[in-house]
Amino acid sequence: MTVGSTPSRAVVVGTGSRAQMFTEALARRPRLRVAALCDPNPVRIAHHQRLLKEAGEPEAAAWSPEEFERRLRADDIQEVVVTCVDALHDAYIVPALRAGCRVVTEKPMTTDAAKCRRILETVRETGNHLAVAFNYRFNPVHEEVHRQLSGGAIGEVLSVHFEWLLDTRHGADYFRRWHREKEHSGGLMVHKSSHHFDLVNWWLGARPEEVFGYGGLGFYGRAAGERSGYRREYERVHGAAAAKDDPFALELAENDAMRSLYLDAEGADGYHRDRNVFGDDITIEDDMALLVRYDTGATMTYHLTAYSPWEGYRVMFNGTRGRLELEVEESAWQPPLLGTASGRGTIHGDRALANAGGPRLVLRPLWEPPREVELPAFDHAGHGGGDARMLDVLYGPVDPTDGPVDPADGPVDPADATGAAAAVDASDASRRRATEEDGALALVTGLAANQSFVSGRPVATADLVTP
Repeated sequence: MTVGSTPSRAVVVGTGSRAQMFTEALARRPRLRVAALCDPNPVRIAHHQRLLKEAGEPEAAAWSPEEFERRLRADDIQEVVVTCVDALHDAYIVPALRAGCRVVTEKPMTTDAAKCRRILETVRETGNHLAVAFNYRFNPVHEEVHRQLSGGAIGEVLSVHFEWLLDTRHGADYFRRWHREKEHSGGLMVHKSSHHFDLVNWWLGARPEEVFGYGGLGFYGRAAGERSGYRREYERVHGAAAAKDDPFALELAENDAMRSLYLDAEGADGYHRDRNVFGDDITIEDDMALLVRYDTGATMTYHLTAYSPWEGYRVMFNGTRGRLELEVEESAWQPPLLGTASGRGTIHGDRALANAGGPRLVLRPLWEPPREVELPAFDHAGHGGGDARMLDVLYGPVDPTDGPVDPADGPVDPADATGAAAAVDASDASRRRATEEDGALALVTGLAANQSFVSGRPVATADLVTP
């Protein structure tokens, strides 16, 4: 395709808050056209139609999920973006691959082993691949960690200690929406931690082989809320007097985008985005501890906490020549009743969290003084700047003269990058997109963890999925 030719036609599947990033990104790129929006809720589709109008783009066709497979070919679709409920990803990925479309899916790729195998089998049958939107790979800080490790700064990596903390604003958000039901999200081990498991797989160049873990619901949910005294008697926030001044409440009416996407859309499907985090029917865990063994011989201890007073993460790598330590403070603390500033990936999407801190990377070689590694400028918004950089790799830069002409060519090969495309750190391996194999390798750690929580035994990943 040459600049100025007919744009590639794309469909965005699922029109919730996260999908806004893709709708706007595609609308800004002249090589692409959002030709269709697919969602069972017409009110949310209308919200995305307004985003297209604001970008100066024509209205897209509105598809129901039942129409998806038939209209892929009838409407000459070349690009598919899957951003719907996690458990439904495979229902769109598989027919899109069979139709020859280029597919990008939000993480996690899917939520169980059978669906994962179905996707991998379709890739093998068709020869078509998909990209998984692991935006944390494109965070410049994480790229520097990759450079240090792959460059041998600490020799062979023997163990990893990884702690991820979600604070009581961001962490609580998973317990008021559909993610709180494991059948839809796979739990935080699948929905959230797939980011982290993918990072470790990529950083180490390793594949997980065995997982053992403990997980439980100890902070959120009715029983825990009654023990702690945090629970207030309401089912959902909107219209509930008991939710007034509750620091765990999300008031949808206060934010234009959240009101448009969810409050105004309730009549179409009955979905409530603002449920009580200390309510009933929560089937996911909020505190999880794992031990993972990799095919390289390395091990990882991992802990995810979803109710922390501060948000961020610490990762420590022990190697044969030293130790590398990363700490990122995304929020030092959260005040109560802050309000909802963002309607895009609330509450950790397009804006930094309140009281944001910063990153620090320390190299501790054997027999030498420790030294702090210089890091690039860090932007907490957009997942550490990873969103924008990922979109440039997946779809090319906004200005078509800055990079590869045909977005269907996929990611920029660092060896071939020129001009502005090369300026986006073309030497770094992270500019290669995550594939379905990467998606499966990140998923299987979470699936094995969930199984281990129930059985109390280690789980071999090969018993679940073999990418």
